[in-house]
Amino acid sequence: MQQERVIAVILGGGAGSRLAPLTTYRAKPAVSIAGKYRLVDIPVSNCINSNIQRMFVLTQYNSASLNKHIKNTYHFSDFSKAFVDILAAEQTPDNPKWFMGTADAVRQSLHHLNNHHFDYVLILSGDQLYQMNFMAMLDHHERLGAEITIATTPVHERDAPEYGIMKTKDSGFIDSFVEKPKKESLPQWTSEVSDTMKAQGRHYLASMGIYIFNRKVLAEVLEANLEAIDFGKEIIPQSIGKYKVLSYQFEGYWTDIGNIRSFYEANLALTDEIPQFNLFDSSSAIYTHSRMLPPAKISGTHMNAAIITEGSIVMAAKIERSVIGIRSRIGEGSVIINSYIMGNDFFETLQSINASVSRGFPIMGIGDRCFIQNTIIDKDCYIGNDVHIKGSPDLPDMDNNMLTVKEGIVVVKKGAMIPEGFRLGK
Repeated sequence: MQQERVIAVILGGGAGSRLAPLTTYRAKPAVSIAGKYRLVDIPVSNCINSNIQRMFVLTQYNSASLNKHIKNTYHFSDFSKAFVDILAAEQTPDNPKWFMGTADAVRQSLHHLNNHHFDYVLILSGDQLYQMNFMAMLDHHERLGAEITIATTPVHERDAPEYGIMKTKDSGFIDSFVEKPKKESLPQWTSEVSDTMKAQGRHYLASMGIYIFNRKVLAEVLEANLEAIDFGKEIIPQSIGKYKVLSYQFEGYWTDIGNIRSFYEANLALTDEIPQFNLFDSSSAIYTHSRMLPPAKISGTHMNAAIITEGSIVMAAKIERSVIGIRSRIGEGSVIINSYIMGNDFFETLQSINASVSRGFPIMGIGDRCFIQNTIIDKDCYIGNDVHIKGSPDLPDMDNNMLTVKEGIVVVKKGAMIPEGFRLGK
């Protein structure tokens, strides 16, 4: 069967420092997205929807919650060969080092993959947002006789300097690569793209960090240069001209969750009337941990372009262009605008609520008469009454034990307690 010819490797990522403080206590692929999923659910779901049912997730940094999520979420029939297995970085007598980069992680894990039958390895990032049929990419790879295929997406001139840019021949094979080219050199890096992409001014092919390798070729490129630790910066450039490296152009929605700004914008974009990332497409379902939560309860709230997830209790005055995560509690008279509230990992008991109130402490969630705008609130936060938090470009970057400000976006840290009457921003 075709799905038994390919095995997927999902890279768990490094420290994810550009997404801090969301990555202080968790790996980047374990960060909550859309109020109820985790980023790792995206590549796993794309594999399942593409009928690729054997996946390894390579983990190392801050991996406890990611490992727990995968263990508790992806269970298959005992009569199926499907699995999502965790391969944690391990020291062995032959190799005392941890994973040093994306290619090194796959190199160190290759002996585990070799216990299975496969002809192709699909290598994926654990921190991107997209919906893609990998079998279409594999068919393209096989049909043109490629040894390595790289998923590419056409980008504008303004975005090209942020990516690895490929230049292709008319056949679609890649003949050159440059990492983050300078703007003045871009005219020589255009490739043939569809008329739709040309009309949008997207003439440059950016690597999406999604690769298909023939089994033999993957082993060869990883063993040929043991000092090469990264696919995008080393393995791929070294392979061009030596192997048949093919571009597979993907014109759908794709975004790399690289920093707080991209993460914030990707979540808020889900509230658009017709979002580019479609959560409501049954043929491209996003799978996650099944929770037996009650439906959301909403009282007296005016909502516009809002996503409210299960288990939430909302008594806010207004919620606009915001995502409200699982088990959220928002008090009376509060206003939430352009914000992502991740929600809570558990419900606070009535006994705990009464104890907090008697001591004058905030209870879990967002209190009464609060104003929250341009903000990300991480999980399990305690925000008192009459709190005013408004991110804006005028707000200087800062970091303390309660919150971080980056590029005008306020991030309230996981488990933070914000006292009653606290104010930040005008």
